Amino acid sequence: MSPERGGRITSLRLGGEELLDQGIGIDDPAAALFVDGGAQGWDEMVPNVEAGGFLPDHGEAWRSPWEELMRSGGSTTLRCVGRVVPWELTRHIVVVDRIQVFYRYTNVGVLPHYAYWCAHPLFKFEEGMEIGVPGGEALASLEPGSSRKSFLPKGSLDRARLGWRSGAAIEMLWDALLTPYVGVWVCNGDLGGYRQIAIEPATGGNDRPDPAAPPPLLFPGETLEWWLDIRDGR
Repeated sequence: MSPERGGRITSLRLGGEELLDQGIGIDDPAAALFVDGGAQGWDEMVPNVEAGGFLPDHGEAWRSPWEELMRSGGSTTLRCVGRVVPWELTRHIVVVDRIQVFYRYTNVGVLPHYAYWCAHPLFKFEEGMEIGVPGGEALASLEPGSSRKSFLPKGSLDRARLGWRSGAAIEMLWDALLTPYVGVWVCNGDLGGYRQIAIEPATGGNDRPDPAAPPPLLFPGETLEWWLDIRDGR
C-alpha cells in the first residue's frame, strides 16, 4: 500500500500469485491525466471518474496523499481530504479470511453536494479468463489493442467473480442498495499496452456526480458509509 501515492493498494496476492495489474512502467502522480500517471493497482475514484468542468480526470483521491490513521495486525485505516470538492474519505481495511473494506464519506463543506465514489481495482486481464458479469464472455475475448467500458443496470448485481488460467479466482461483493451502480472496464493492450480489468461498484452512475443517475446528496456534516469484500473464489 502507498499512502503518499493516493492511498493506492499496490499488491493483492492469492497463493503467491499477483492479481493486480502492475502497469507498464509509468508512475507519475503529477500527471494531469490518470493513464499518463500510471494506471495500475487499486485506487479510489473520488469525487468523479470522468473529467468535466472543474472536476479533474479520475478525480482527486488518486493524486492526493492519504494520512495513515491506524495500522495494527491485519487492519489499516487511511484518510484523504478533497480540495476541489470538500469531501473526506476514510477507508478501513481488515484482512482475515477475506479482505473487508469499509468506507466513510463526509461532506466537510458548507453546501450540499453529491457523494460520488467509485472503486477502481485494476486486476490483470487474460484473454479467455472468467469474467462473472453479464456479457463477460464477450469481454474476455476483447480484440487485442482495444478497450471497453460498460455499465450494468442499476442495482442488478451485488457480486462478480474473476478467474484466471492459473486457477486463481476471487469474488467481489458489495451492497447493491448502498453502491447500486457498477461499471466494468477492460483493456486488452490499448492505452500504451495495459492489460487490465476492473469491476467498479459506485455510489452514482455515469462515472461522475450526474443528477440523471445521482449518488446520495449529503448536506454539510452528513456522512455516507458502505463496504466492499474480496474473497478467495477458488
